Amino acid sequence: MLLTGSLKSLLPQALRRIIRCNRLSISNTSGMAEGYKQANVVILHKSLADDFEKFCHANKGPLPLLYRSKPGDWKCPALSSDSDIRTDCLQYRLYEYGACTGSLKSLKEYTEQLKDMVTFYLGCSFSFEKALQNAGIPVRNVEQKCNVSMYKTAVPCYSVSAFCCNLVVTMRPIPANKLEATVLATSEIEAAHGAPVHMGNPGLLGIQDLSKPDYGDPVHLHPGDIPVFWACGVTGVEAIINCRSPLAFTHSPGCMFITDLKNDDVTVRSSREVPQVHCISQDPLHYSIISAEAAQKIKTLESLIGIDPGDRGIIHLCRQDELLKSCLSISHARSVLITTGFPTHFTYEPPEENDGPPGAFAIAAMLQALEKEVAIVTDQRAMDLNRKIMEEAVQLGILKRPIPLLSYQKESTDAALMFLCENGNCGRPKFDHLIAIERAGMAADGNYYNARKVNIKHLVDPIDELFLAAKNIRGVTTTGIGDGGNELGMGKVKDAVKKYIKNGDVIACDVEADFTIVAGVSNWGGYAIACALYILSTCEIHDRYLRKAVGFPQLSKKMVWLSALPSVTKVISAEPVSCDFLVTCRWNQLPATKSCPAQFTSLEVITFTCLLVDLGDSWLASIHTVIRVVYKGLQDRMNIKILKNELTPCGVTSSMELCCNFTGSARNPVC
Repeated sequence: MLLTGSLKSLLPQALRRIIRCNRLSISNTSGMAEGYKQANVVILHKSLADDFEKFCHANKGPLPLLYRSKPGDWKCPALSSDSDIRTDCLQYRLYEYGACTGSLKSLKEYTEQLKDMVTFYLGCSFSFEKALQNAGIPVRNVEQKCNVSMYKTAVPCYSVSAFCCNLVVTMRPIPANKLEATVLATSEIEAAHGAPVHMGNPGLLGIQDLSKPDYGDPVHLHPGDIPVFWACGVTGVEAIINCRSPLAFTHSPGCMFITDLKNDDVTVRSSREVPQVHCISQDPLHYSIISAEAAQKIKTLESLIGIDPGDRGIIHLCRQDELLKSCLSISHARSVLITTGFPTHFTYEPPEENDGPPGAFAIAAMLQALEKEVAIVTDQRAMDLNRKIMEEAVQLGILKRPIPLLSYQKESTDAALMFLCENGNCGRPKFDHLIAIERAGMAADGNYYNARKVNIKHLVDPIDELFLAAKNIRGVTTTGIGDGGNELGMGKVKDAVKKYIKNGDVIACDVEADFTIVAGVSNWGGYAIACALYILSTCEIHDRYLRKAVGFPQLSKKMVWLSALPSVTKVISAEPVSCDFLVTCRWNQLPATKSCPAQFTSLEVITFTCLLVDLGDSWLASIHTVIRVVYKGLQDRMNIKILKNELTPCGVTSSMELCCNFTGSARNPVC
């Protein structure tokens, strides 16, 4: 018998001969013939072959097809010379009507049946283990001299005819500081399953106990290791079981067919497509993946919305990458609850300001387009107002359909838990993510204050309790969006609010959100989330990770997502009218006064860079400073001409020049 130590450096052809002669004392091929591709094997009747090939193409992550043989052909010249699939795997499994009825060292006794059968060779993760080691990443199953751990998941594959099953994954423990290097090293080897499909808590895949793999051996984690999961070719075994074919064969998990192909056909990616890894939850531990290009676009959005038009000092509240991490978390969510409402104008009816609802409905529109469940919770007294806004949004096509509109009152000690979870069961939350945008937040003394220190508690329902309760529900994350520090969720930056914001020592919200998005105007934060979700959805790297590399890319839905993006409707008039005209811009060069010009000269060109967003004709707004120039009773003619328009669909940066020609002067604009 040969020992394992000498097998790493043997050429594949020599190894196959040794396997063929049954001279090995090992149970798996991990670490053998380093640098060469290994393959999963599925052998089934020719009548099923076309459907199984379609099943492979529909689930390329777990089933990257290397080669399909002709019926009765047990050689595969495209992958190897001098090979015989009847003898060249360490061990095989026999399946009859979906049941495993035996393990075999050779298939020669089934030569007659194999004449009507087709062999599929599928990529294997053993092929990338050398690439991991070359990148300085430990491969624990090789270190521990055992088979890799394989688990059935709750993730369904894309079904084709009789072939339907859930995804099977391999798990390798990876040091936390090596996650990004691991993704980079394996994402380039698509024929060996490519990048991981999950990093973090196994329960999010439906795996209950890492110590009990469905196939292979338990692999022990070292302190600081994170469980990282790749799509696995044993998914094909599960498909064979479920299709209940009268006769089928597979390799025994871990006992792969070793090819003559080297792992040098990596996918070359541009610098923009380099994957990045971000932690989006600590409990349960969860990481996500995004391309460098998409991440930079979202970082640019975060920078844009952080402009402070009121010079209130919000720059001191900003936390880097909060928008990115929040949107990654929302992207993974199934159901989202949004709340808004800040009764600033407490002497009016209704007392709400118009900052908040537009951003909330912009987020809701994008979530609808992404086919997520979404609901809005607000104050009982504001239900009619929000219902009217929603009805108009549906009429204008901003929302595809009405969304549930809810209110919350503390009717019992467990009211928040009953609201957020099925029958109050923390294991069955109704929502995965809570978003508060321009929502009055509870201060340390239990009251709610506007920016002028006026207590408005009598107008605010205790929706903060939902965010407090969410902290104790695993898998539920929260986002707070604000522009002054007194909004729900801003407790994460309350020390900065107290130090830098006027009246901050009194008004600072005490309730934290997991992610805090600070914007010059809260609506901008809502628009930025909608746009960032679009960017994530059109990022191929993130899309693959979201769908666990099964099924097809979702980019075919891009036009639906595009139609849900906030955009601005430009009102242009050349007639002497009494109207409100919105100039949407970021001043590149400030006029003589610090805020806005008291009047325009006879000819003035305004150049700006912006991301235009909109909630339809009724809610004209912008991701940048909105300057409302009020022309009440303006008698002079106003001529506006677009000189340059370079607006992009998802529009992280765009430019436009407006030439405003006034024959007279305007009243002072109000910002």
